[in-house]
Amino acid sequence: MKQEETFLLGSIAKLHGYKGEVSLFMDVTNPQDYAEMSFVFLDINGTLTPFFIEHIKFKNKGMAAVKFQGIDTEDDAKKLIKKKAFLPIEQLQELDEERFYDHEVIGFKVVDKVKGSIGVVDQVIDLPSNPLLRILLEEKEILVPIFDGLVQKVDRKSNTLHISAPEGLIDLYI
Repeated sequence: MKQEETFLLGSIAKLHGYKGEVSLFMDVTNPQDYAEMSFVFLDINGTLTPFFIEHIKFKNKGMAAVKFQGIDTEDDAKKLIKKKAFLPIEQLQELDEERFYDHEVIGFKVVDKVKGSIGVVDQVIDLPSNPLLRILLEEKEILVPIFDGLVQKVDRKSNTLHISAPEGLIDLYI
């Protein structure tokens, strides 16, 4: 499988116990949506390699204790630490018109309710306390905090993100 046919689920953060289990950090909004997954692809030296899941137990803050088939020792598990975990793009949950996956809006045109077109999404900065949309308008960077009510509509057909930025925020940048 090619990486462009997948999405980043998270990464192996650390060992979990000493019998080959690892802690998988799942960088998704609702990790429980993936409770039924039977495998993940791990990036092993640039090659996406399937690892089949024997069992998974969800912890807190996006962490899950995972036991992979064939990984039975602490030494085997240590080799997986810091490896990125991917799933096929078909396994993404469908979202409504007000929610988006970080990776899908990169390159989307951004239209503010008051200011109109303000640029293109360059990056979603996933800060734990307050995620941000990084929007580029020519050479200028505009940082918009992502909060409930910001996104009015995600138009996937026209690759446009309609937002309602806080009053005066856009004026700080342009």
